[in-house]
Amino acid sequence: MGKSKTKYQKKAREAANNLAEETYGSVPHTFVFHRGQIGKNVGQLVMDMRRVMEPYTAISLKARKKNLLKDYVTVAGPLGVTHFSIFTKTDSGINMRLARLPKGPTLCFRVAKYTLIKDVVSSLKRQRMHDQQFTHHPLLVLNNFGTVGMHIKLMATMFQNMFPSINVHQISLNSIKRCVLINYDPVSQEVEFRHYSLKVVPVGMSRGVKKLMQEKFPNMSKLEDISELLMKGVNLSESEAEQDGDHNITELPQVYSGRGNMASQQSAVRLTEIGPRMTLQLVKILEGMGDGKVLHHSIVSKTEKELQEILKRKEARLKEKAQRKIMQEDNIARKKKKLEENKKKSLEGIKRKRQREGQATDDDAVEDPGKQDDQVAAEESEDEAEYYRQAVGEEPDEDMFPGAKRKQSPGKSPRPFKKRKMSPGKAPPKDKQTFKTSDRRTSDKGKRFGDKKTVEGKSRFIKSEGVKKFAKKGERENRFAGKRTGATGKRTGATGPKTGAGGKKFGAQKGFKGRAAVKLQKAAGGKKDFKHKKGRS
Repeated sequence: MGKSKTKYQKKAREAANNLAEETYGSVPHTFVFHRGQIGKNVGQLVMDMRRVMEPYTAISLKARKKNLLKDYVTVAGPLGVTHFSIFTKTDSGINMRLARLPKGPTLCFRVAKYTLIKDVVSSLKRQRMHDQQFTHHPLLVLNNFGTVGMHIKLMATMFQNMFPSINVHQISLNSIKRCVLINYDPVSQEVEFRHYSLKVVPVGMSRGVKKLMQEKFPNMSKLEDISELLMKGVNLSESEAEQDGDHNITELPQVYSGRGNMASQQSAVRLTEIGPRMTLQLVKILEGMGDGKVLHHSIVSKTEKELQEILKRKEARLKEKAQRKIMQEDNIARKKKKLEENKKKSLEGIKRKRQREGQATDDDAVEDPGKQDDQVAAEESEDEAEYYRQAVGEEPDEDMFPGAKRKQSPGKSPRPFKKRKMSPGKAPPKDKQTFKTSDRRTSDKGKRFGDKKTVEGKSRFIKSEGVKKFAKKGERENRFAGKRTGATGKRTGATGPKTGAGGKKFGAQKGFKGRAAVKLQKAAGGKKDFKHKKGRS
């Protein structure tokens, strides 16, 4: 395990991080994106421009159709972005706008010509592209921007502020790996944009010595002595050593990366173009961020009088806009006040309504509590009682369905019906019909009734349609099979050979529960039958 850092090392690390953050925050940052439909080639040009502006740009910035320019401005503030480079494509050509945040100005260029990085690199005999070149910002070189003219000076200032400034006394030469050259042509009024890679090589040496100092060692299999390589430069092509002159030879103040580049030694600076390449034409300069007063226009020229008229119209529009804004604020305040008044009235009305409803609810609770529940229970009891009458043929007991009203026959008094209790030894009442021996009939399934005499109610129950339904259901369920009822000692289920009056199996009904089911069982076969001997009539 390594040694822990001392407090001095930690303080030095924190100080270095703070310095790096301050330095990174103080340099300009640029967003490069497009607006609208641009096509594949222009999209690649946007990516190439992001490559030029590295590392102080968003290399993976996503631009969507729904994003507005206002969205980019909102995001740019917290991220420390100072410039926008916006590409658009129209029917007439490709345009590029350079804008300074947050209040402008905005320079509008027309891209007359452009070449992508891949096209530039593919045309080179010796390609020089590596990732270490893009770890530091490029060195900006402006040429021919000293021409008299406000728009020229404004262009030069805009380009200078897009790249970090350098201090020639403190900068490290090893951090300069690239160069951006912007040249202005006063005749054609075009701006040439070029991007180069820097390489420094020592001078004053033969081609053989330079070859020895490179990483790849030359092939000396055909040489007798190393002096032939140093003096004659055998097997070396003329293209391997570029002809250097006074235009690119300088004395290095510091040690530069590469073999032989020592301080206070003569070295040659070579440029290799890596792209992209653009030819720009200035169209106009706007005062604000994408809009505002036109400071310069290269195509349309206006007199001082026309400019004053335009300024007056603009001031009038601004005044009208301010008046409309005041009117809108007044209308909003009036509507809010009216809304609050209506809300207050509505709340008072709701409060009064609830008070009245609360009093009415208290009165109803005193007069008729639970009225709705009783009505529902009574309706259910009446339905069950009516079903019982149709199935059994008799009136139900009073305690069987408490909420049901008793059905009154037209010729009887409204006295409550009382069921007569008969002992086993007594004969049935006279008004009831009895079955004689000669009137023996067979049931639906061929089962015979013996000499048993049944009352009229039971005979009606047996012949009724409802009993047949219950008998069939009982035969399926076999709930009462094997049970003895009354004093007869015979089975009344579906499996028994003989059944008494109403001896068909009577299953449990869906609509009746508890005491109602017991009554139905008794009515079907659970009551005691009256026995009669075979000899008696």
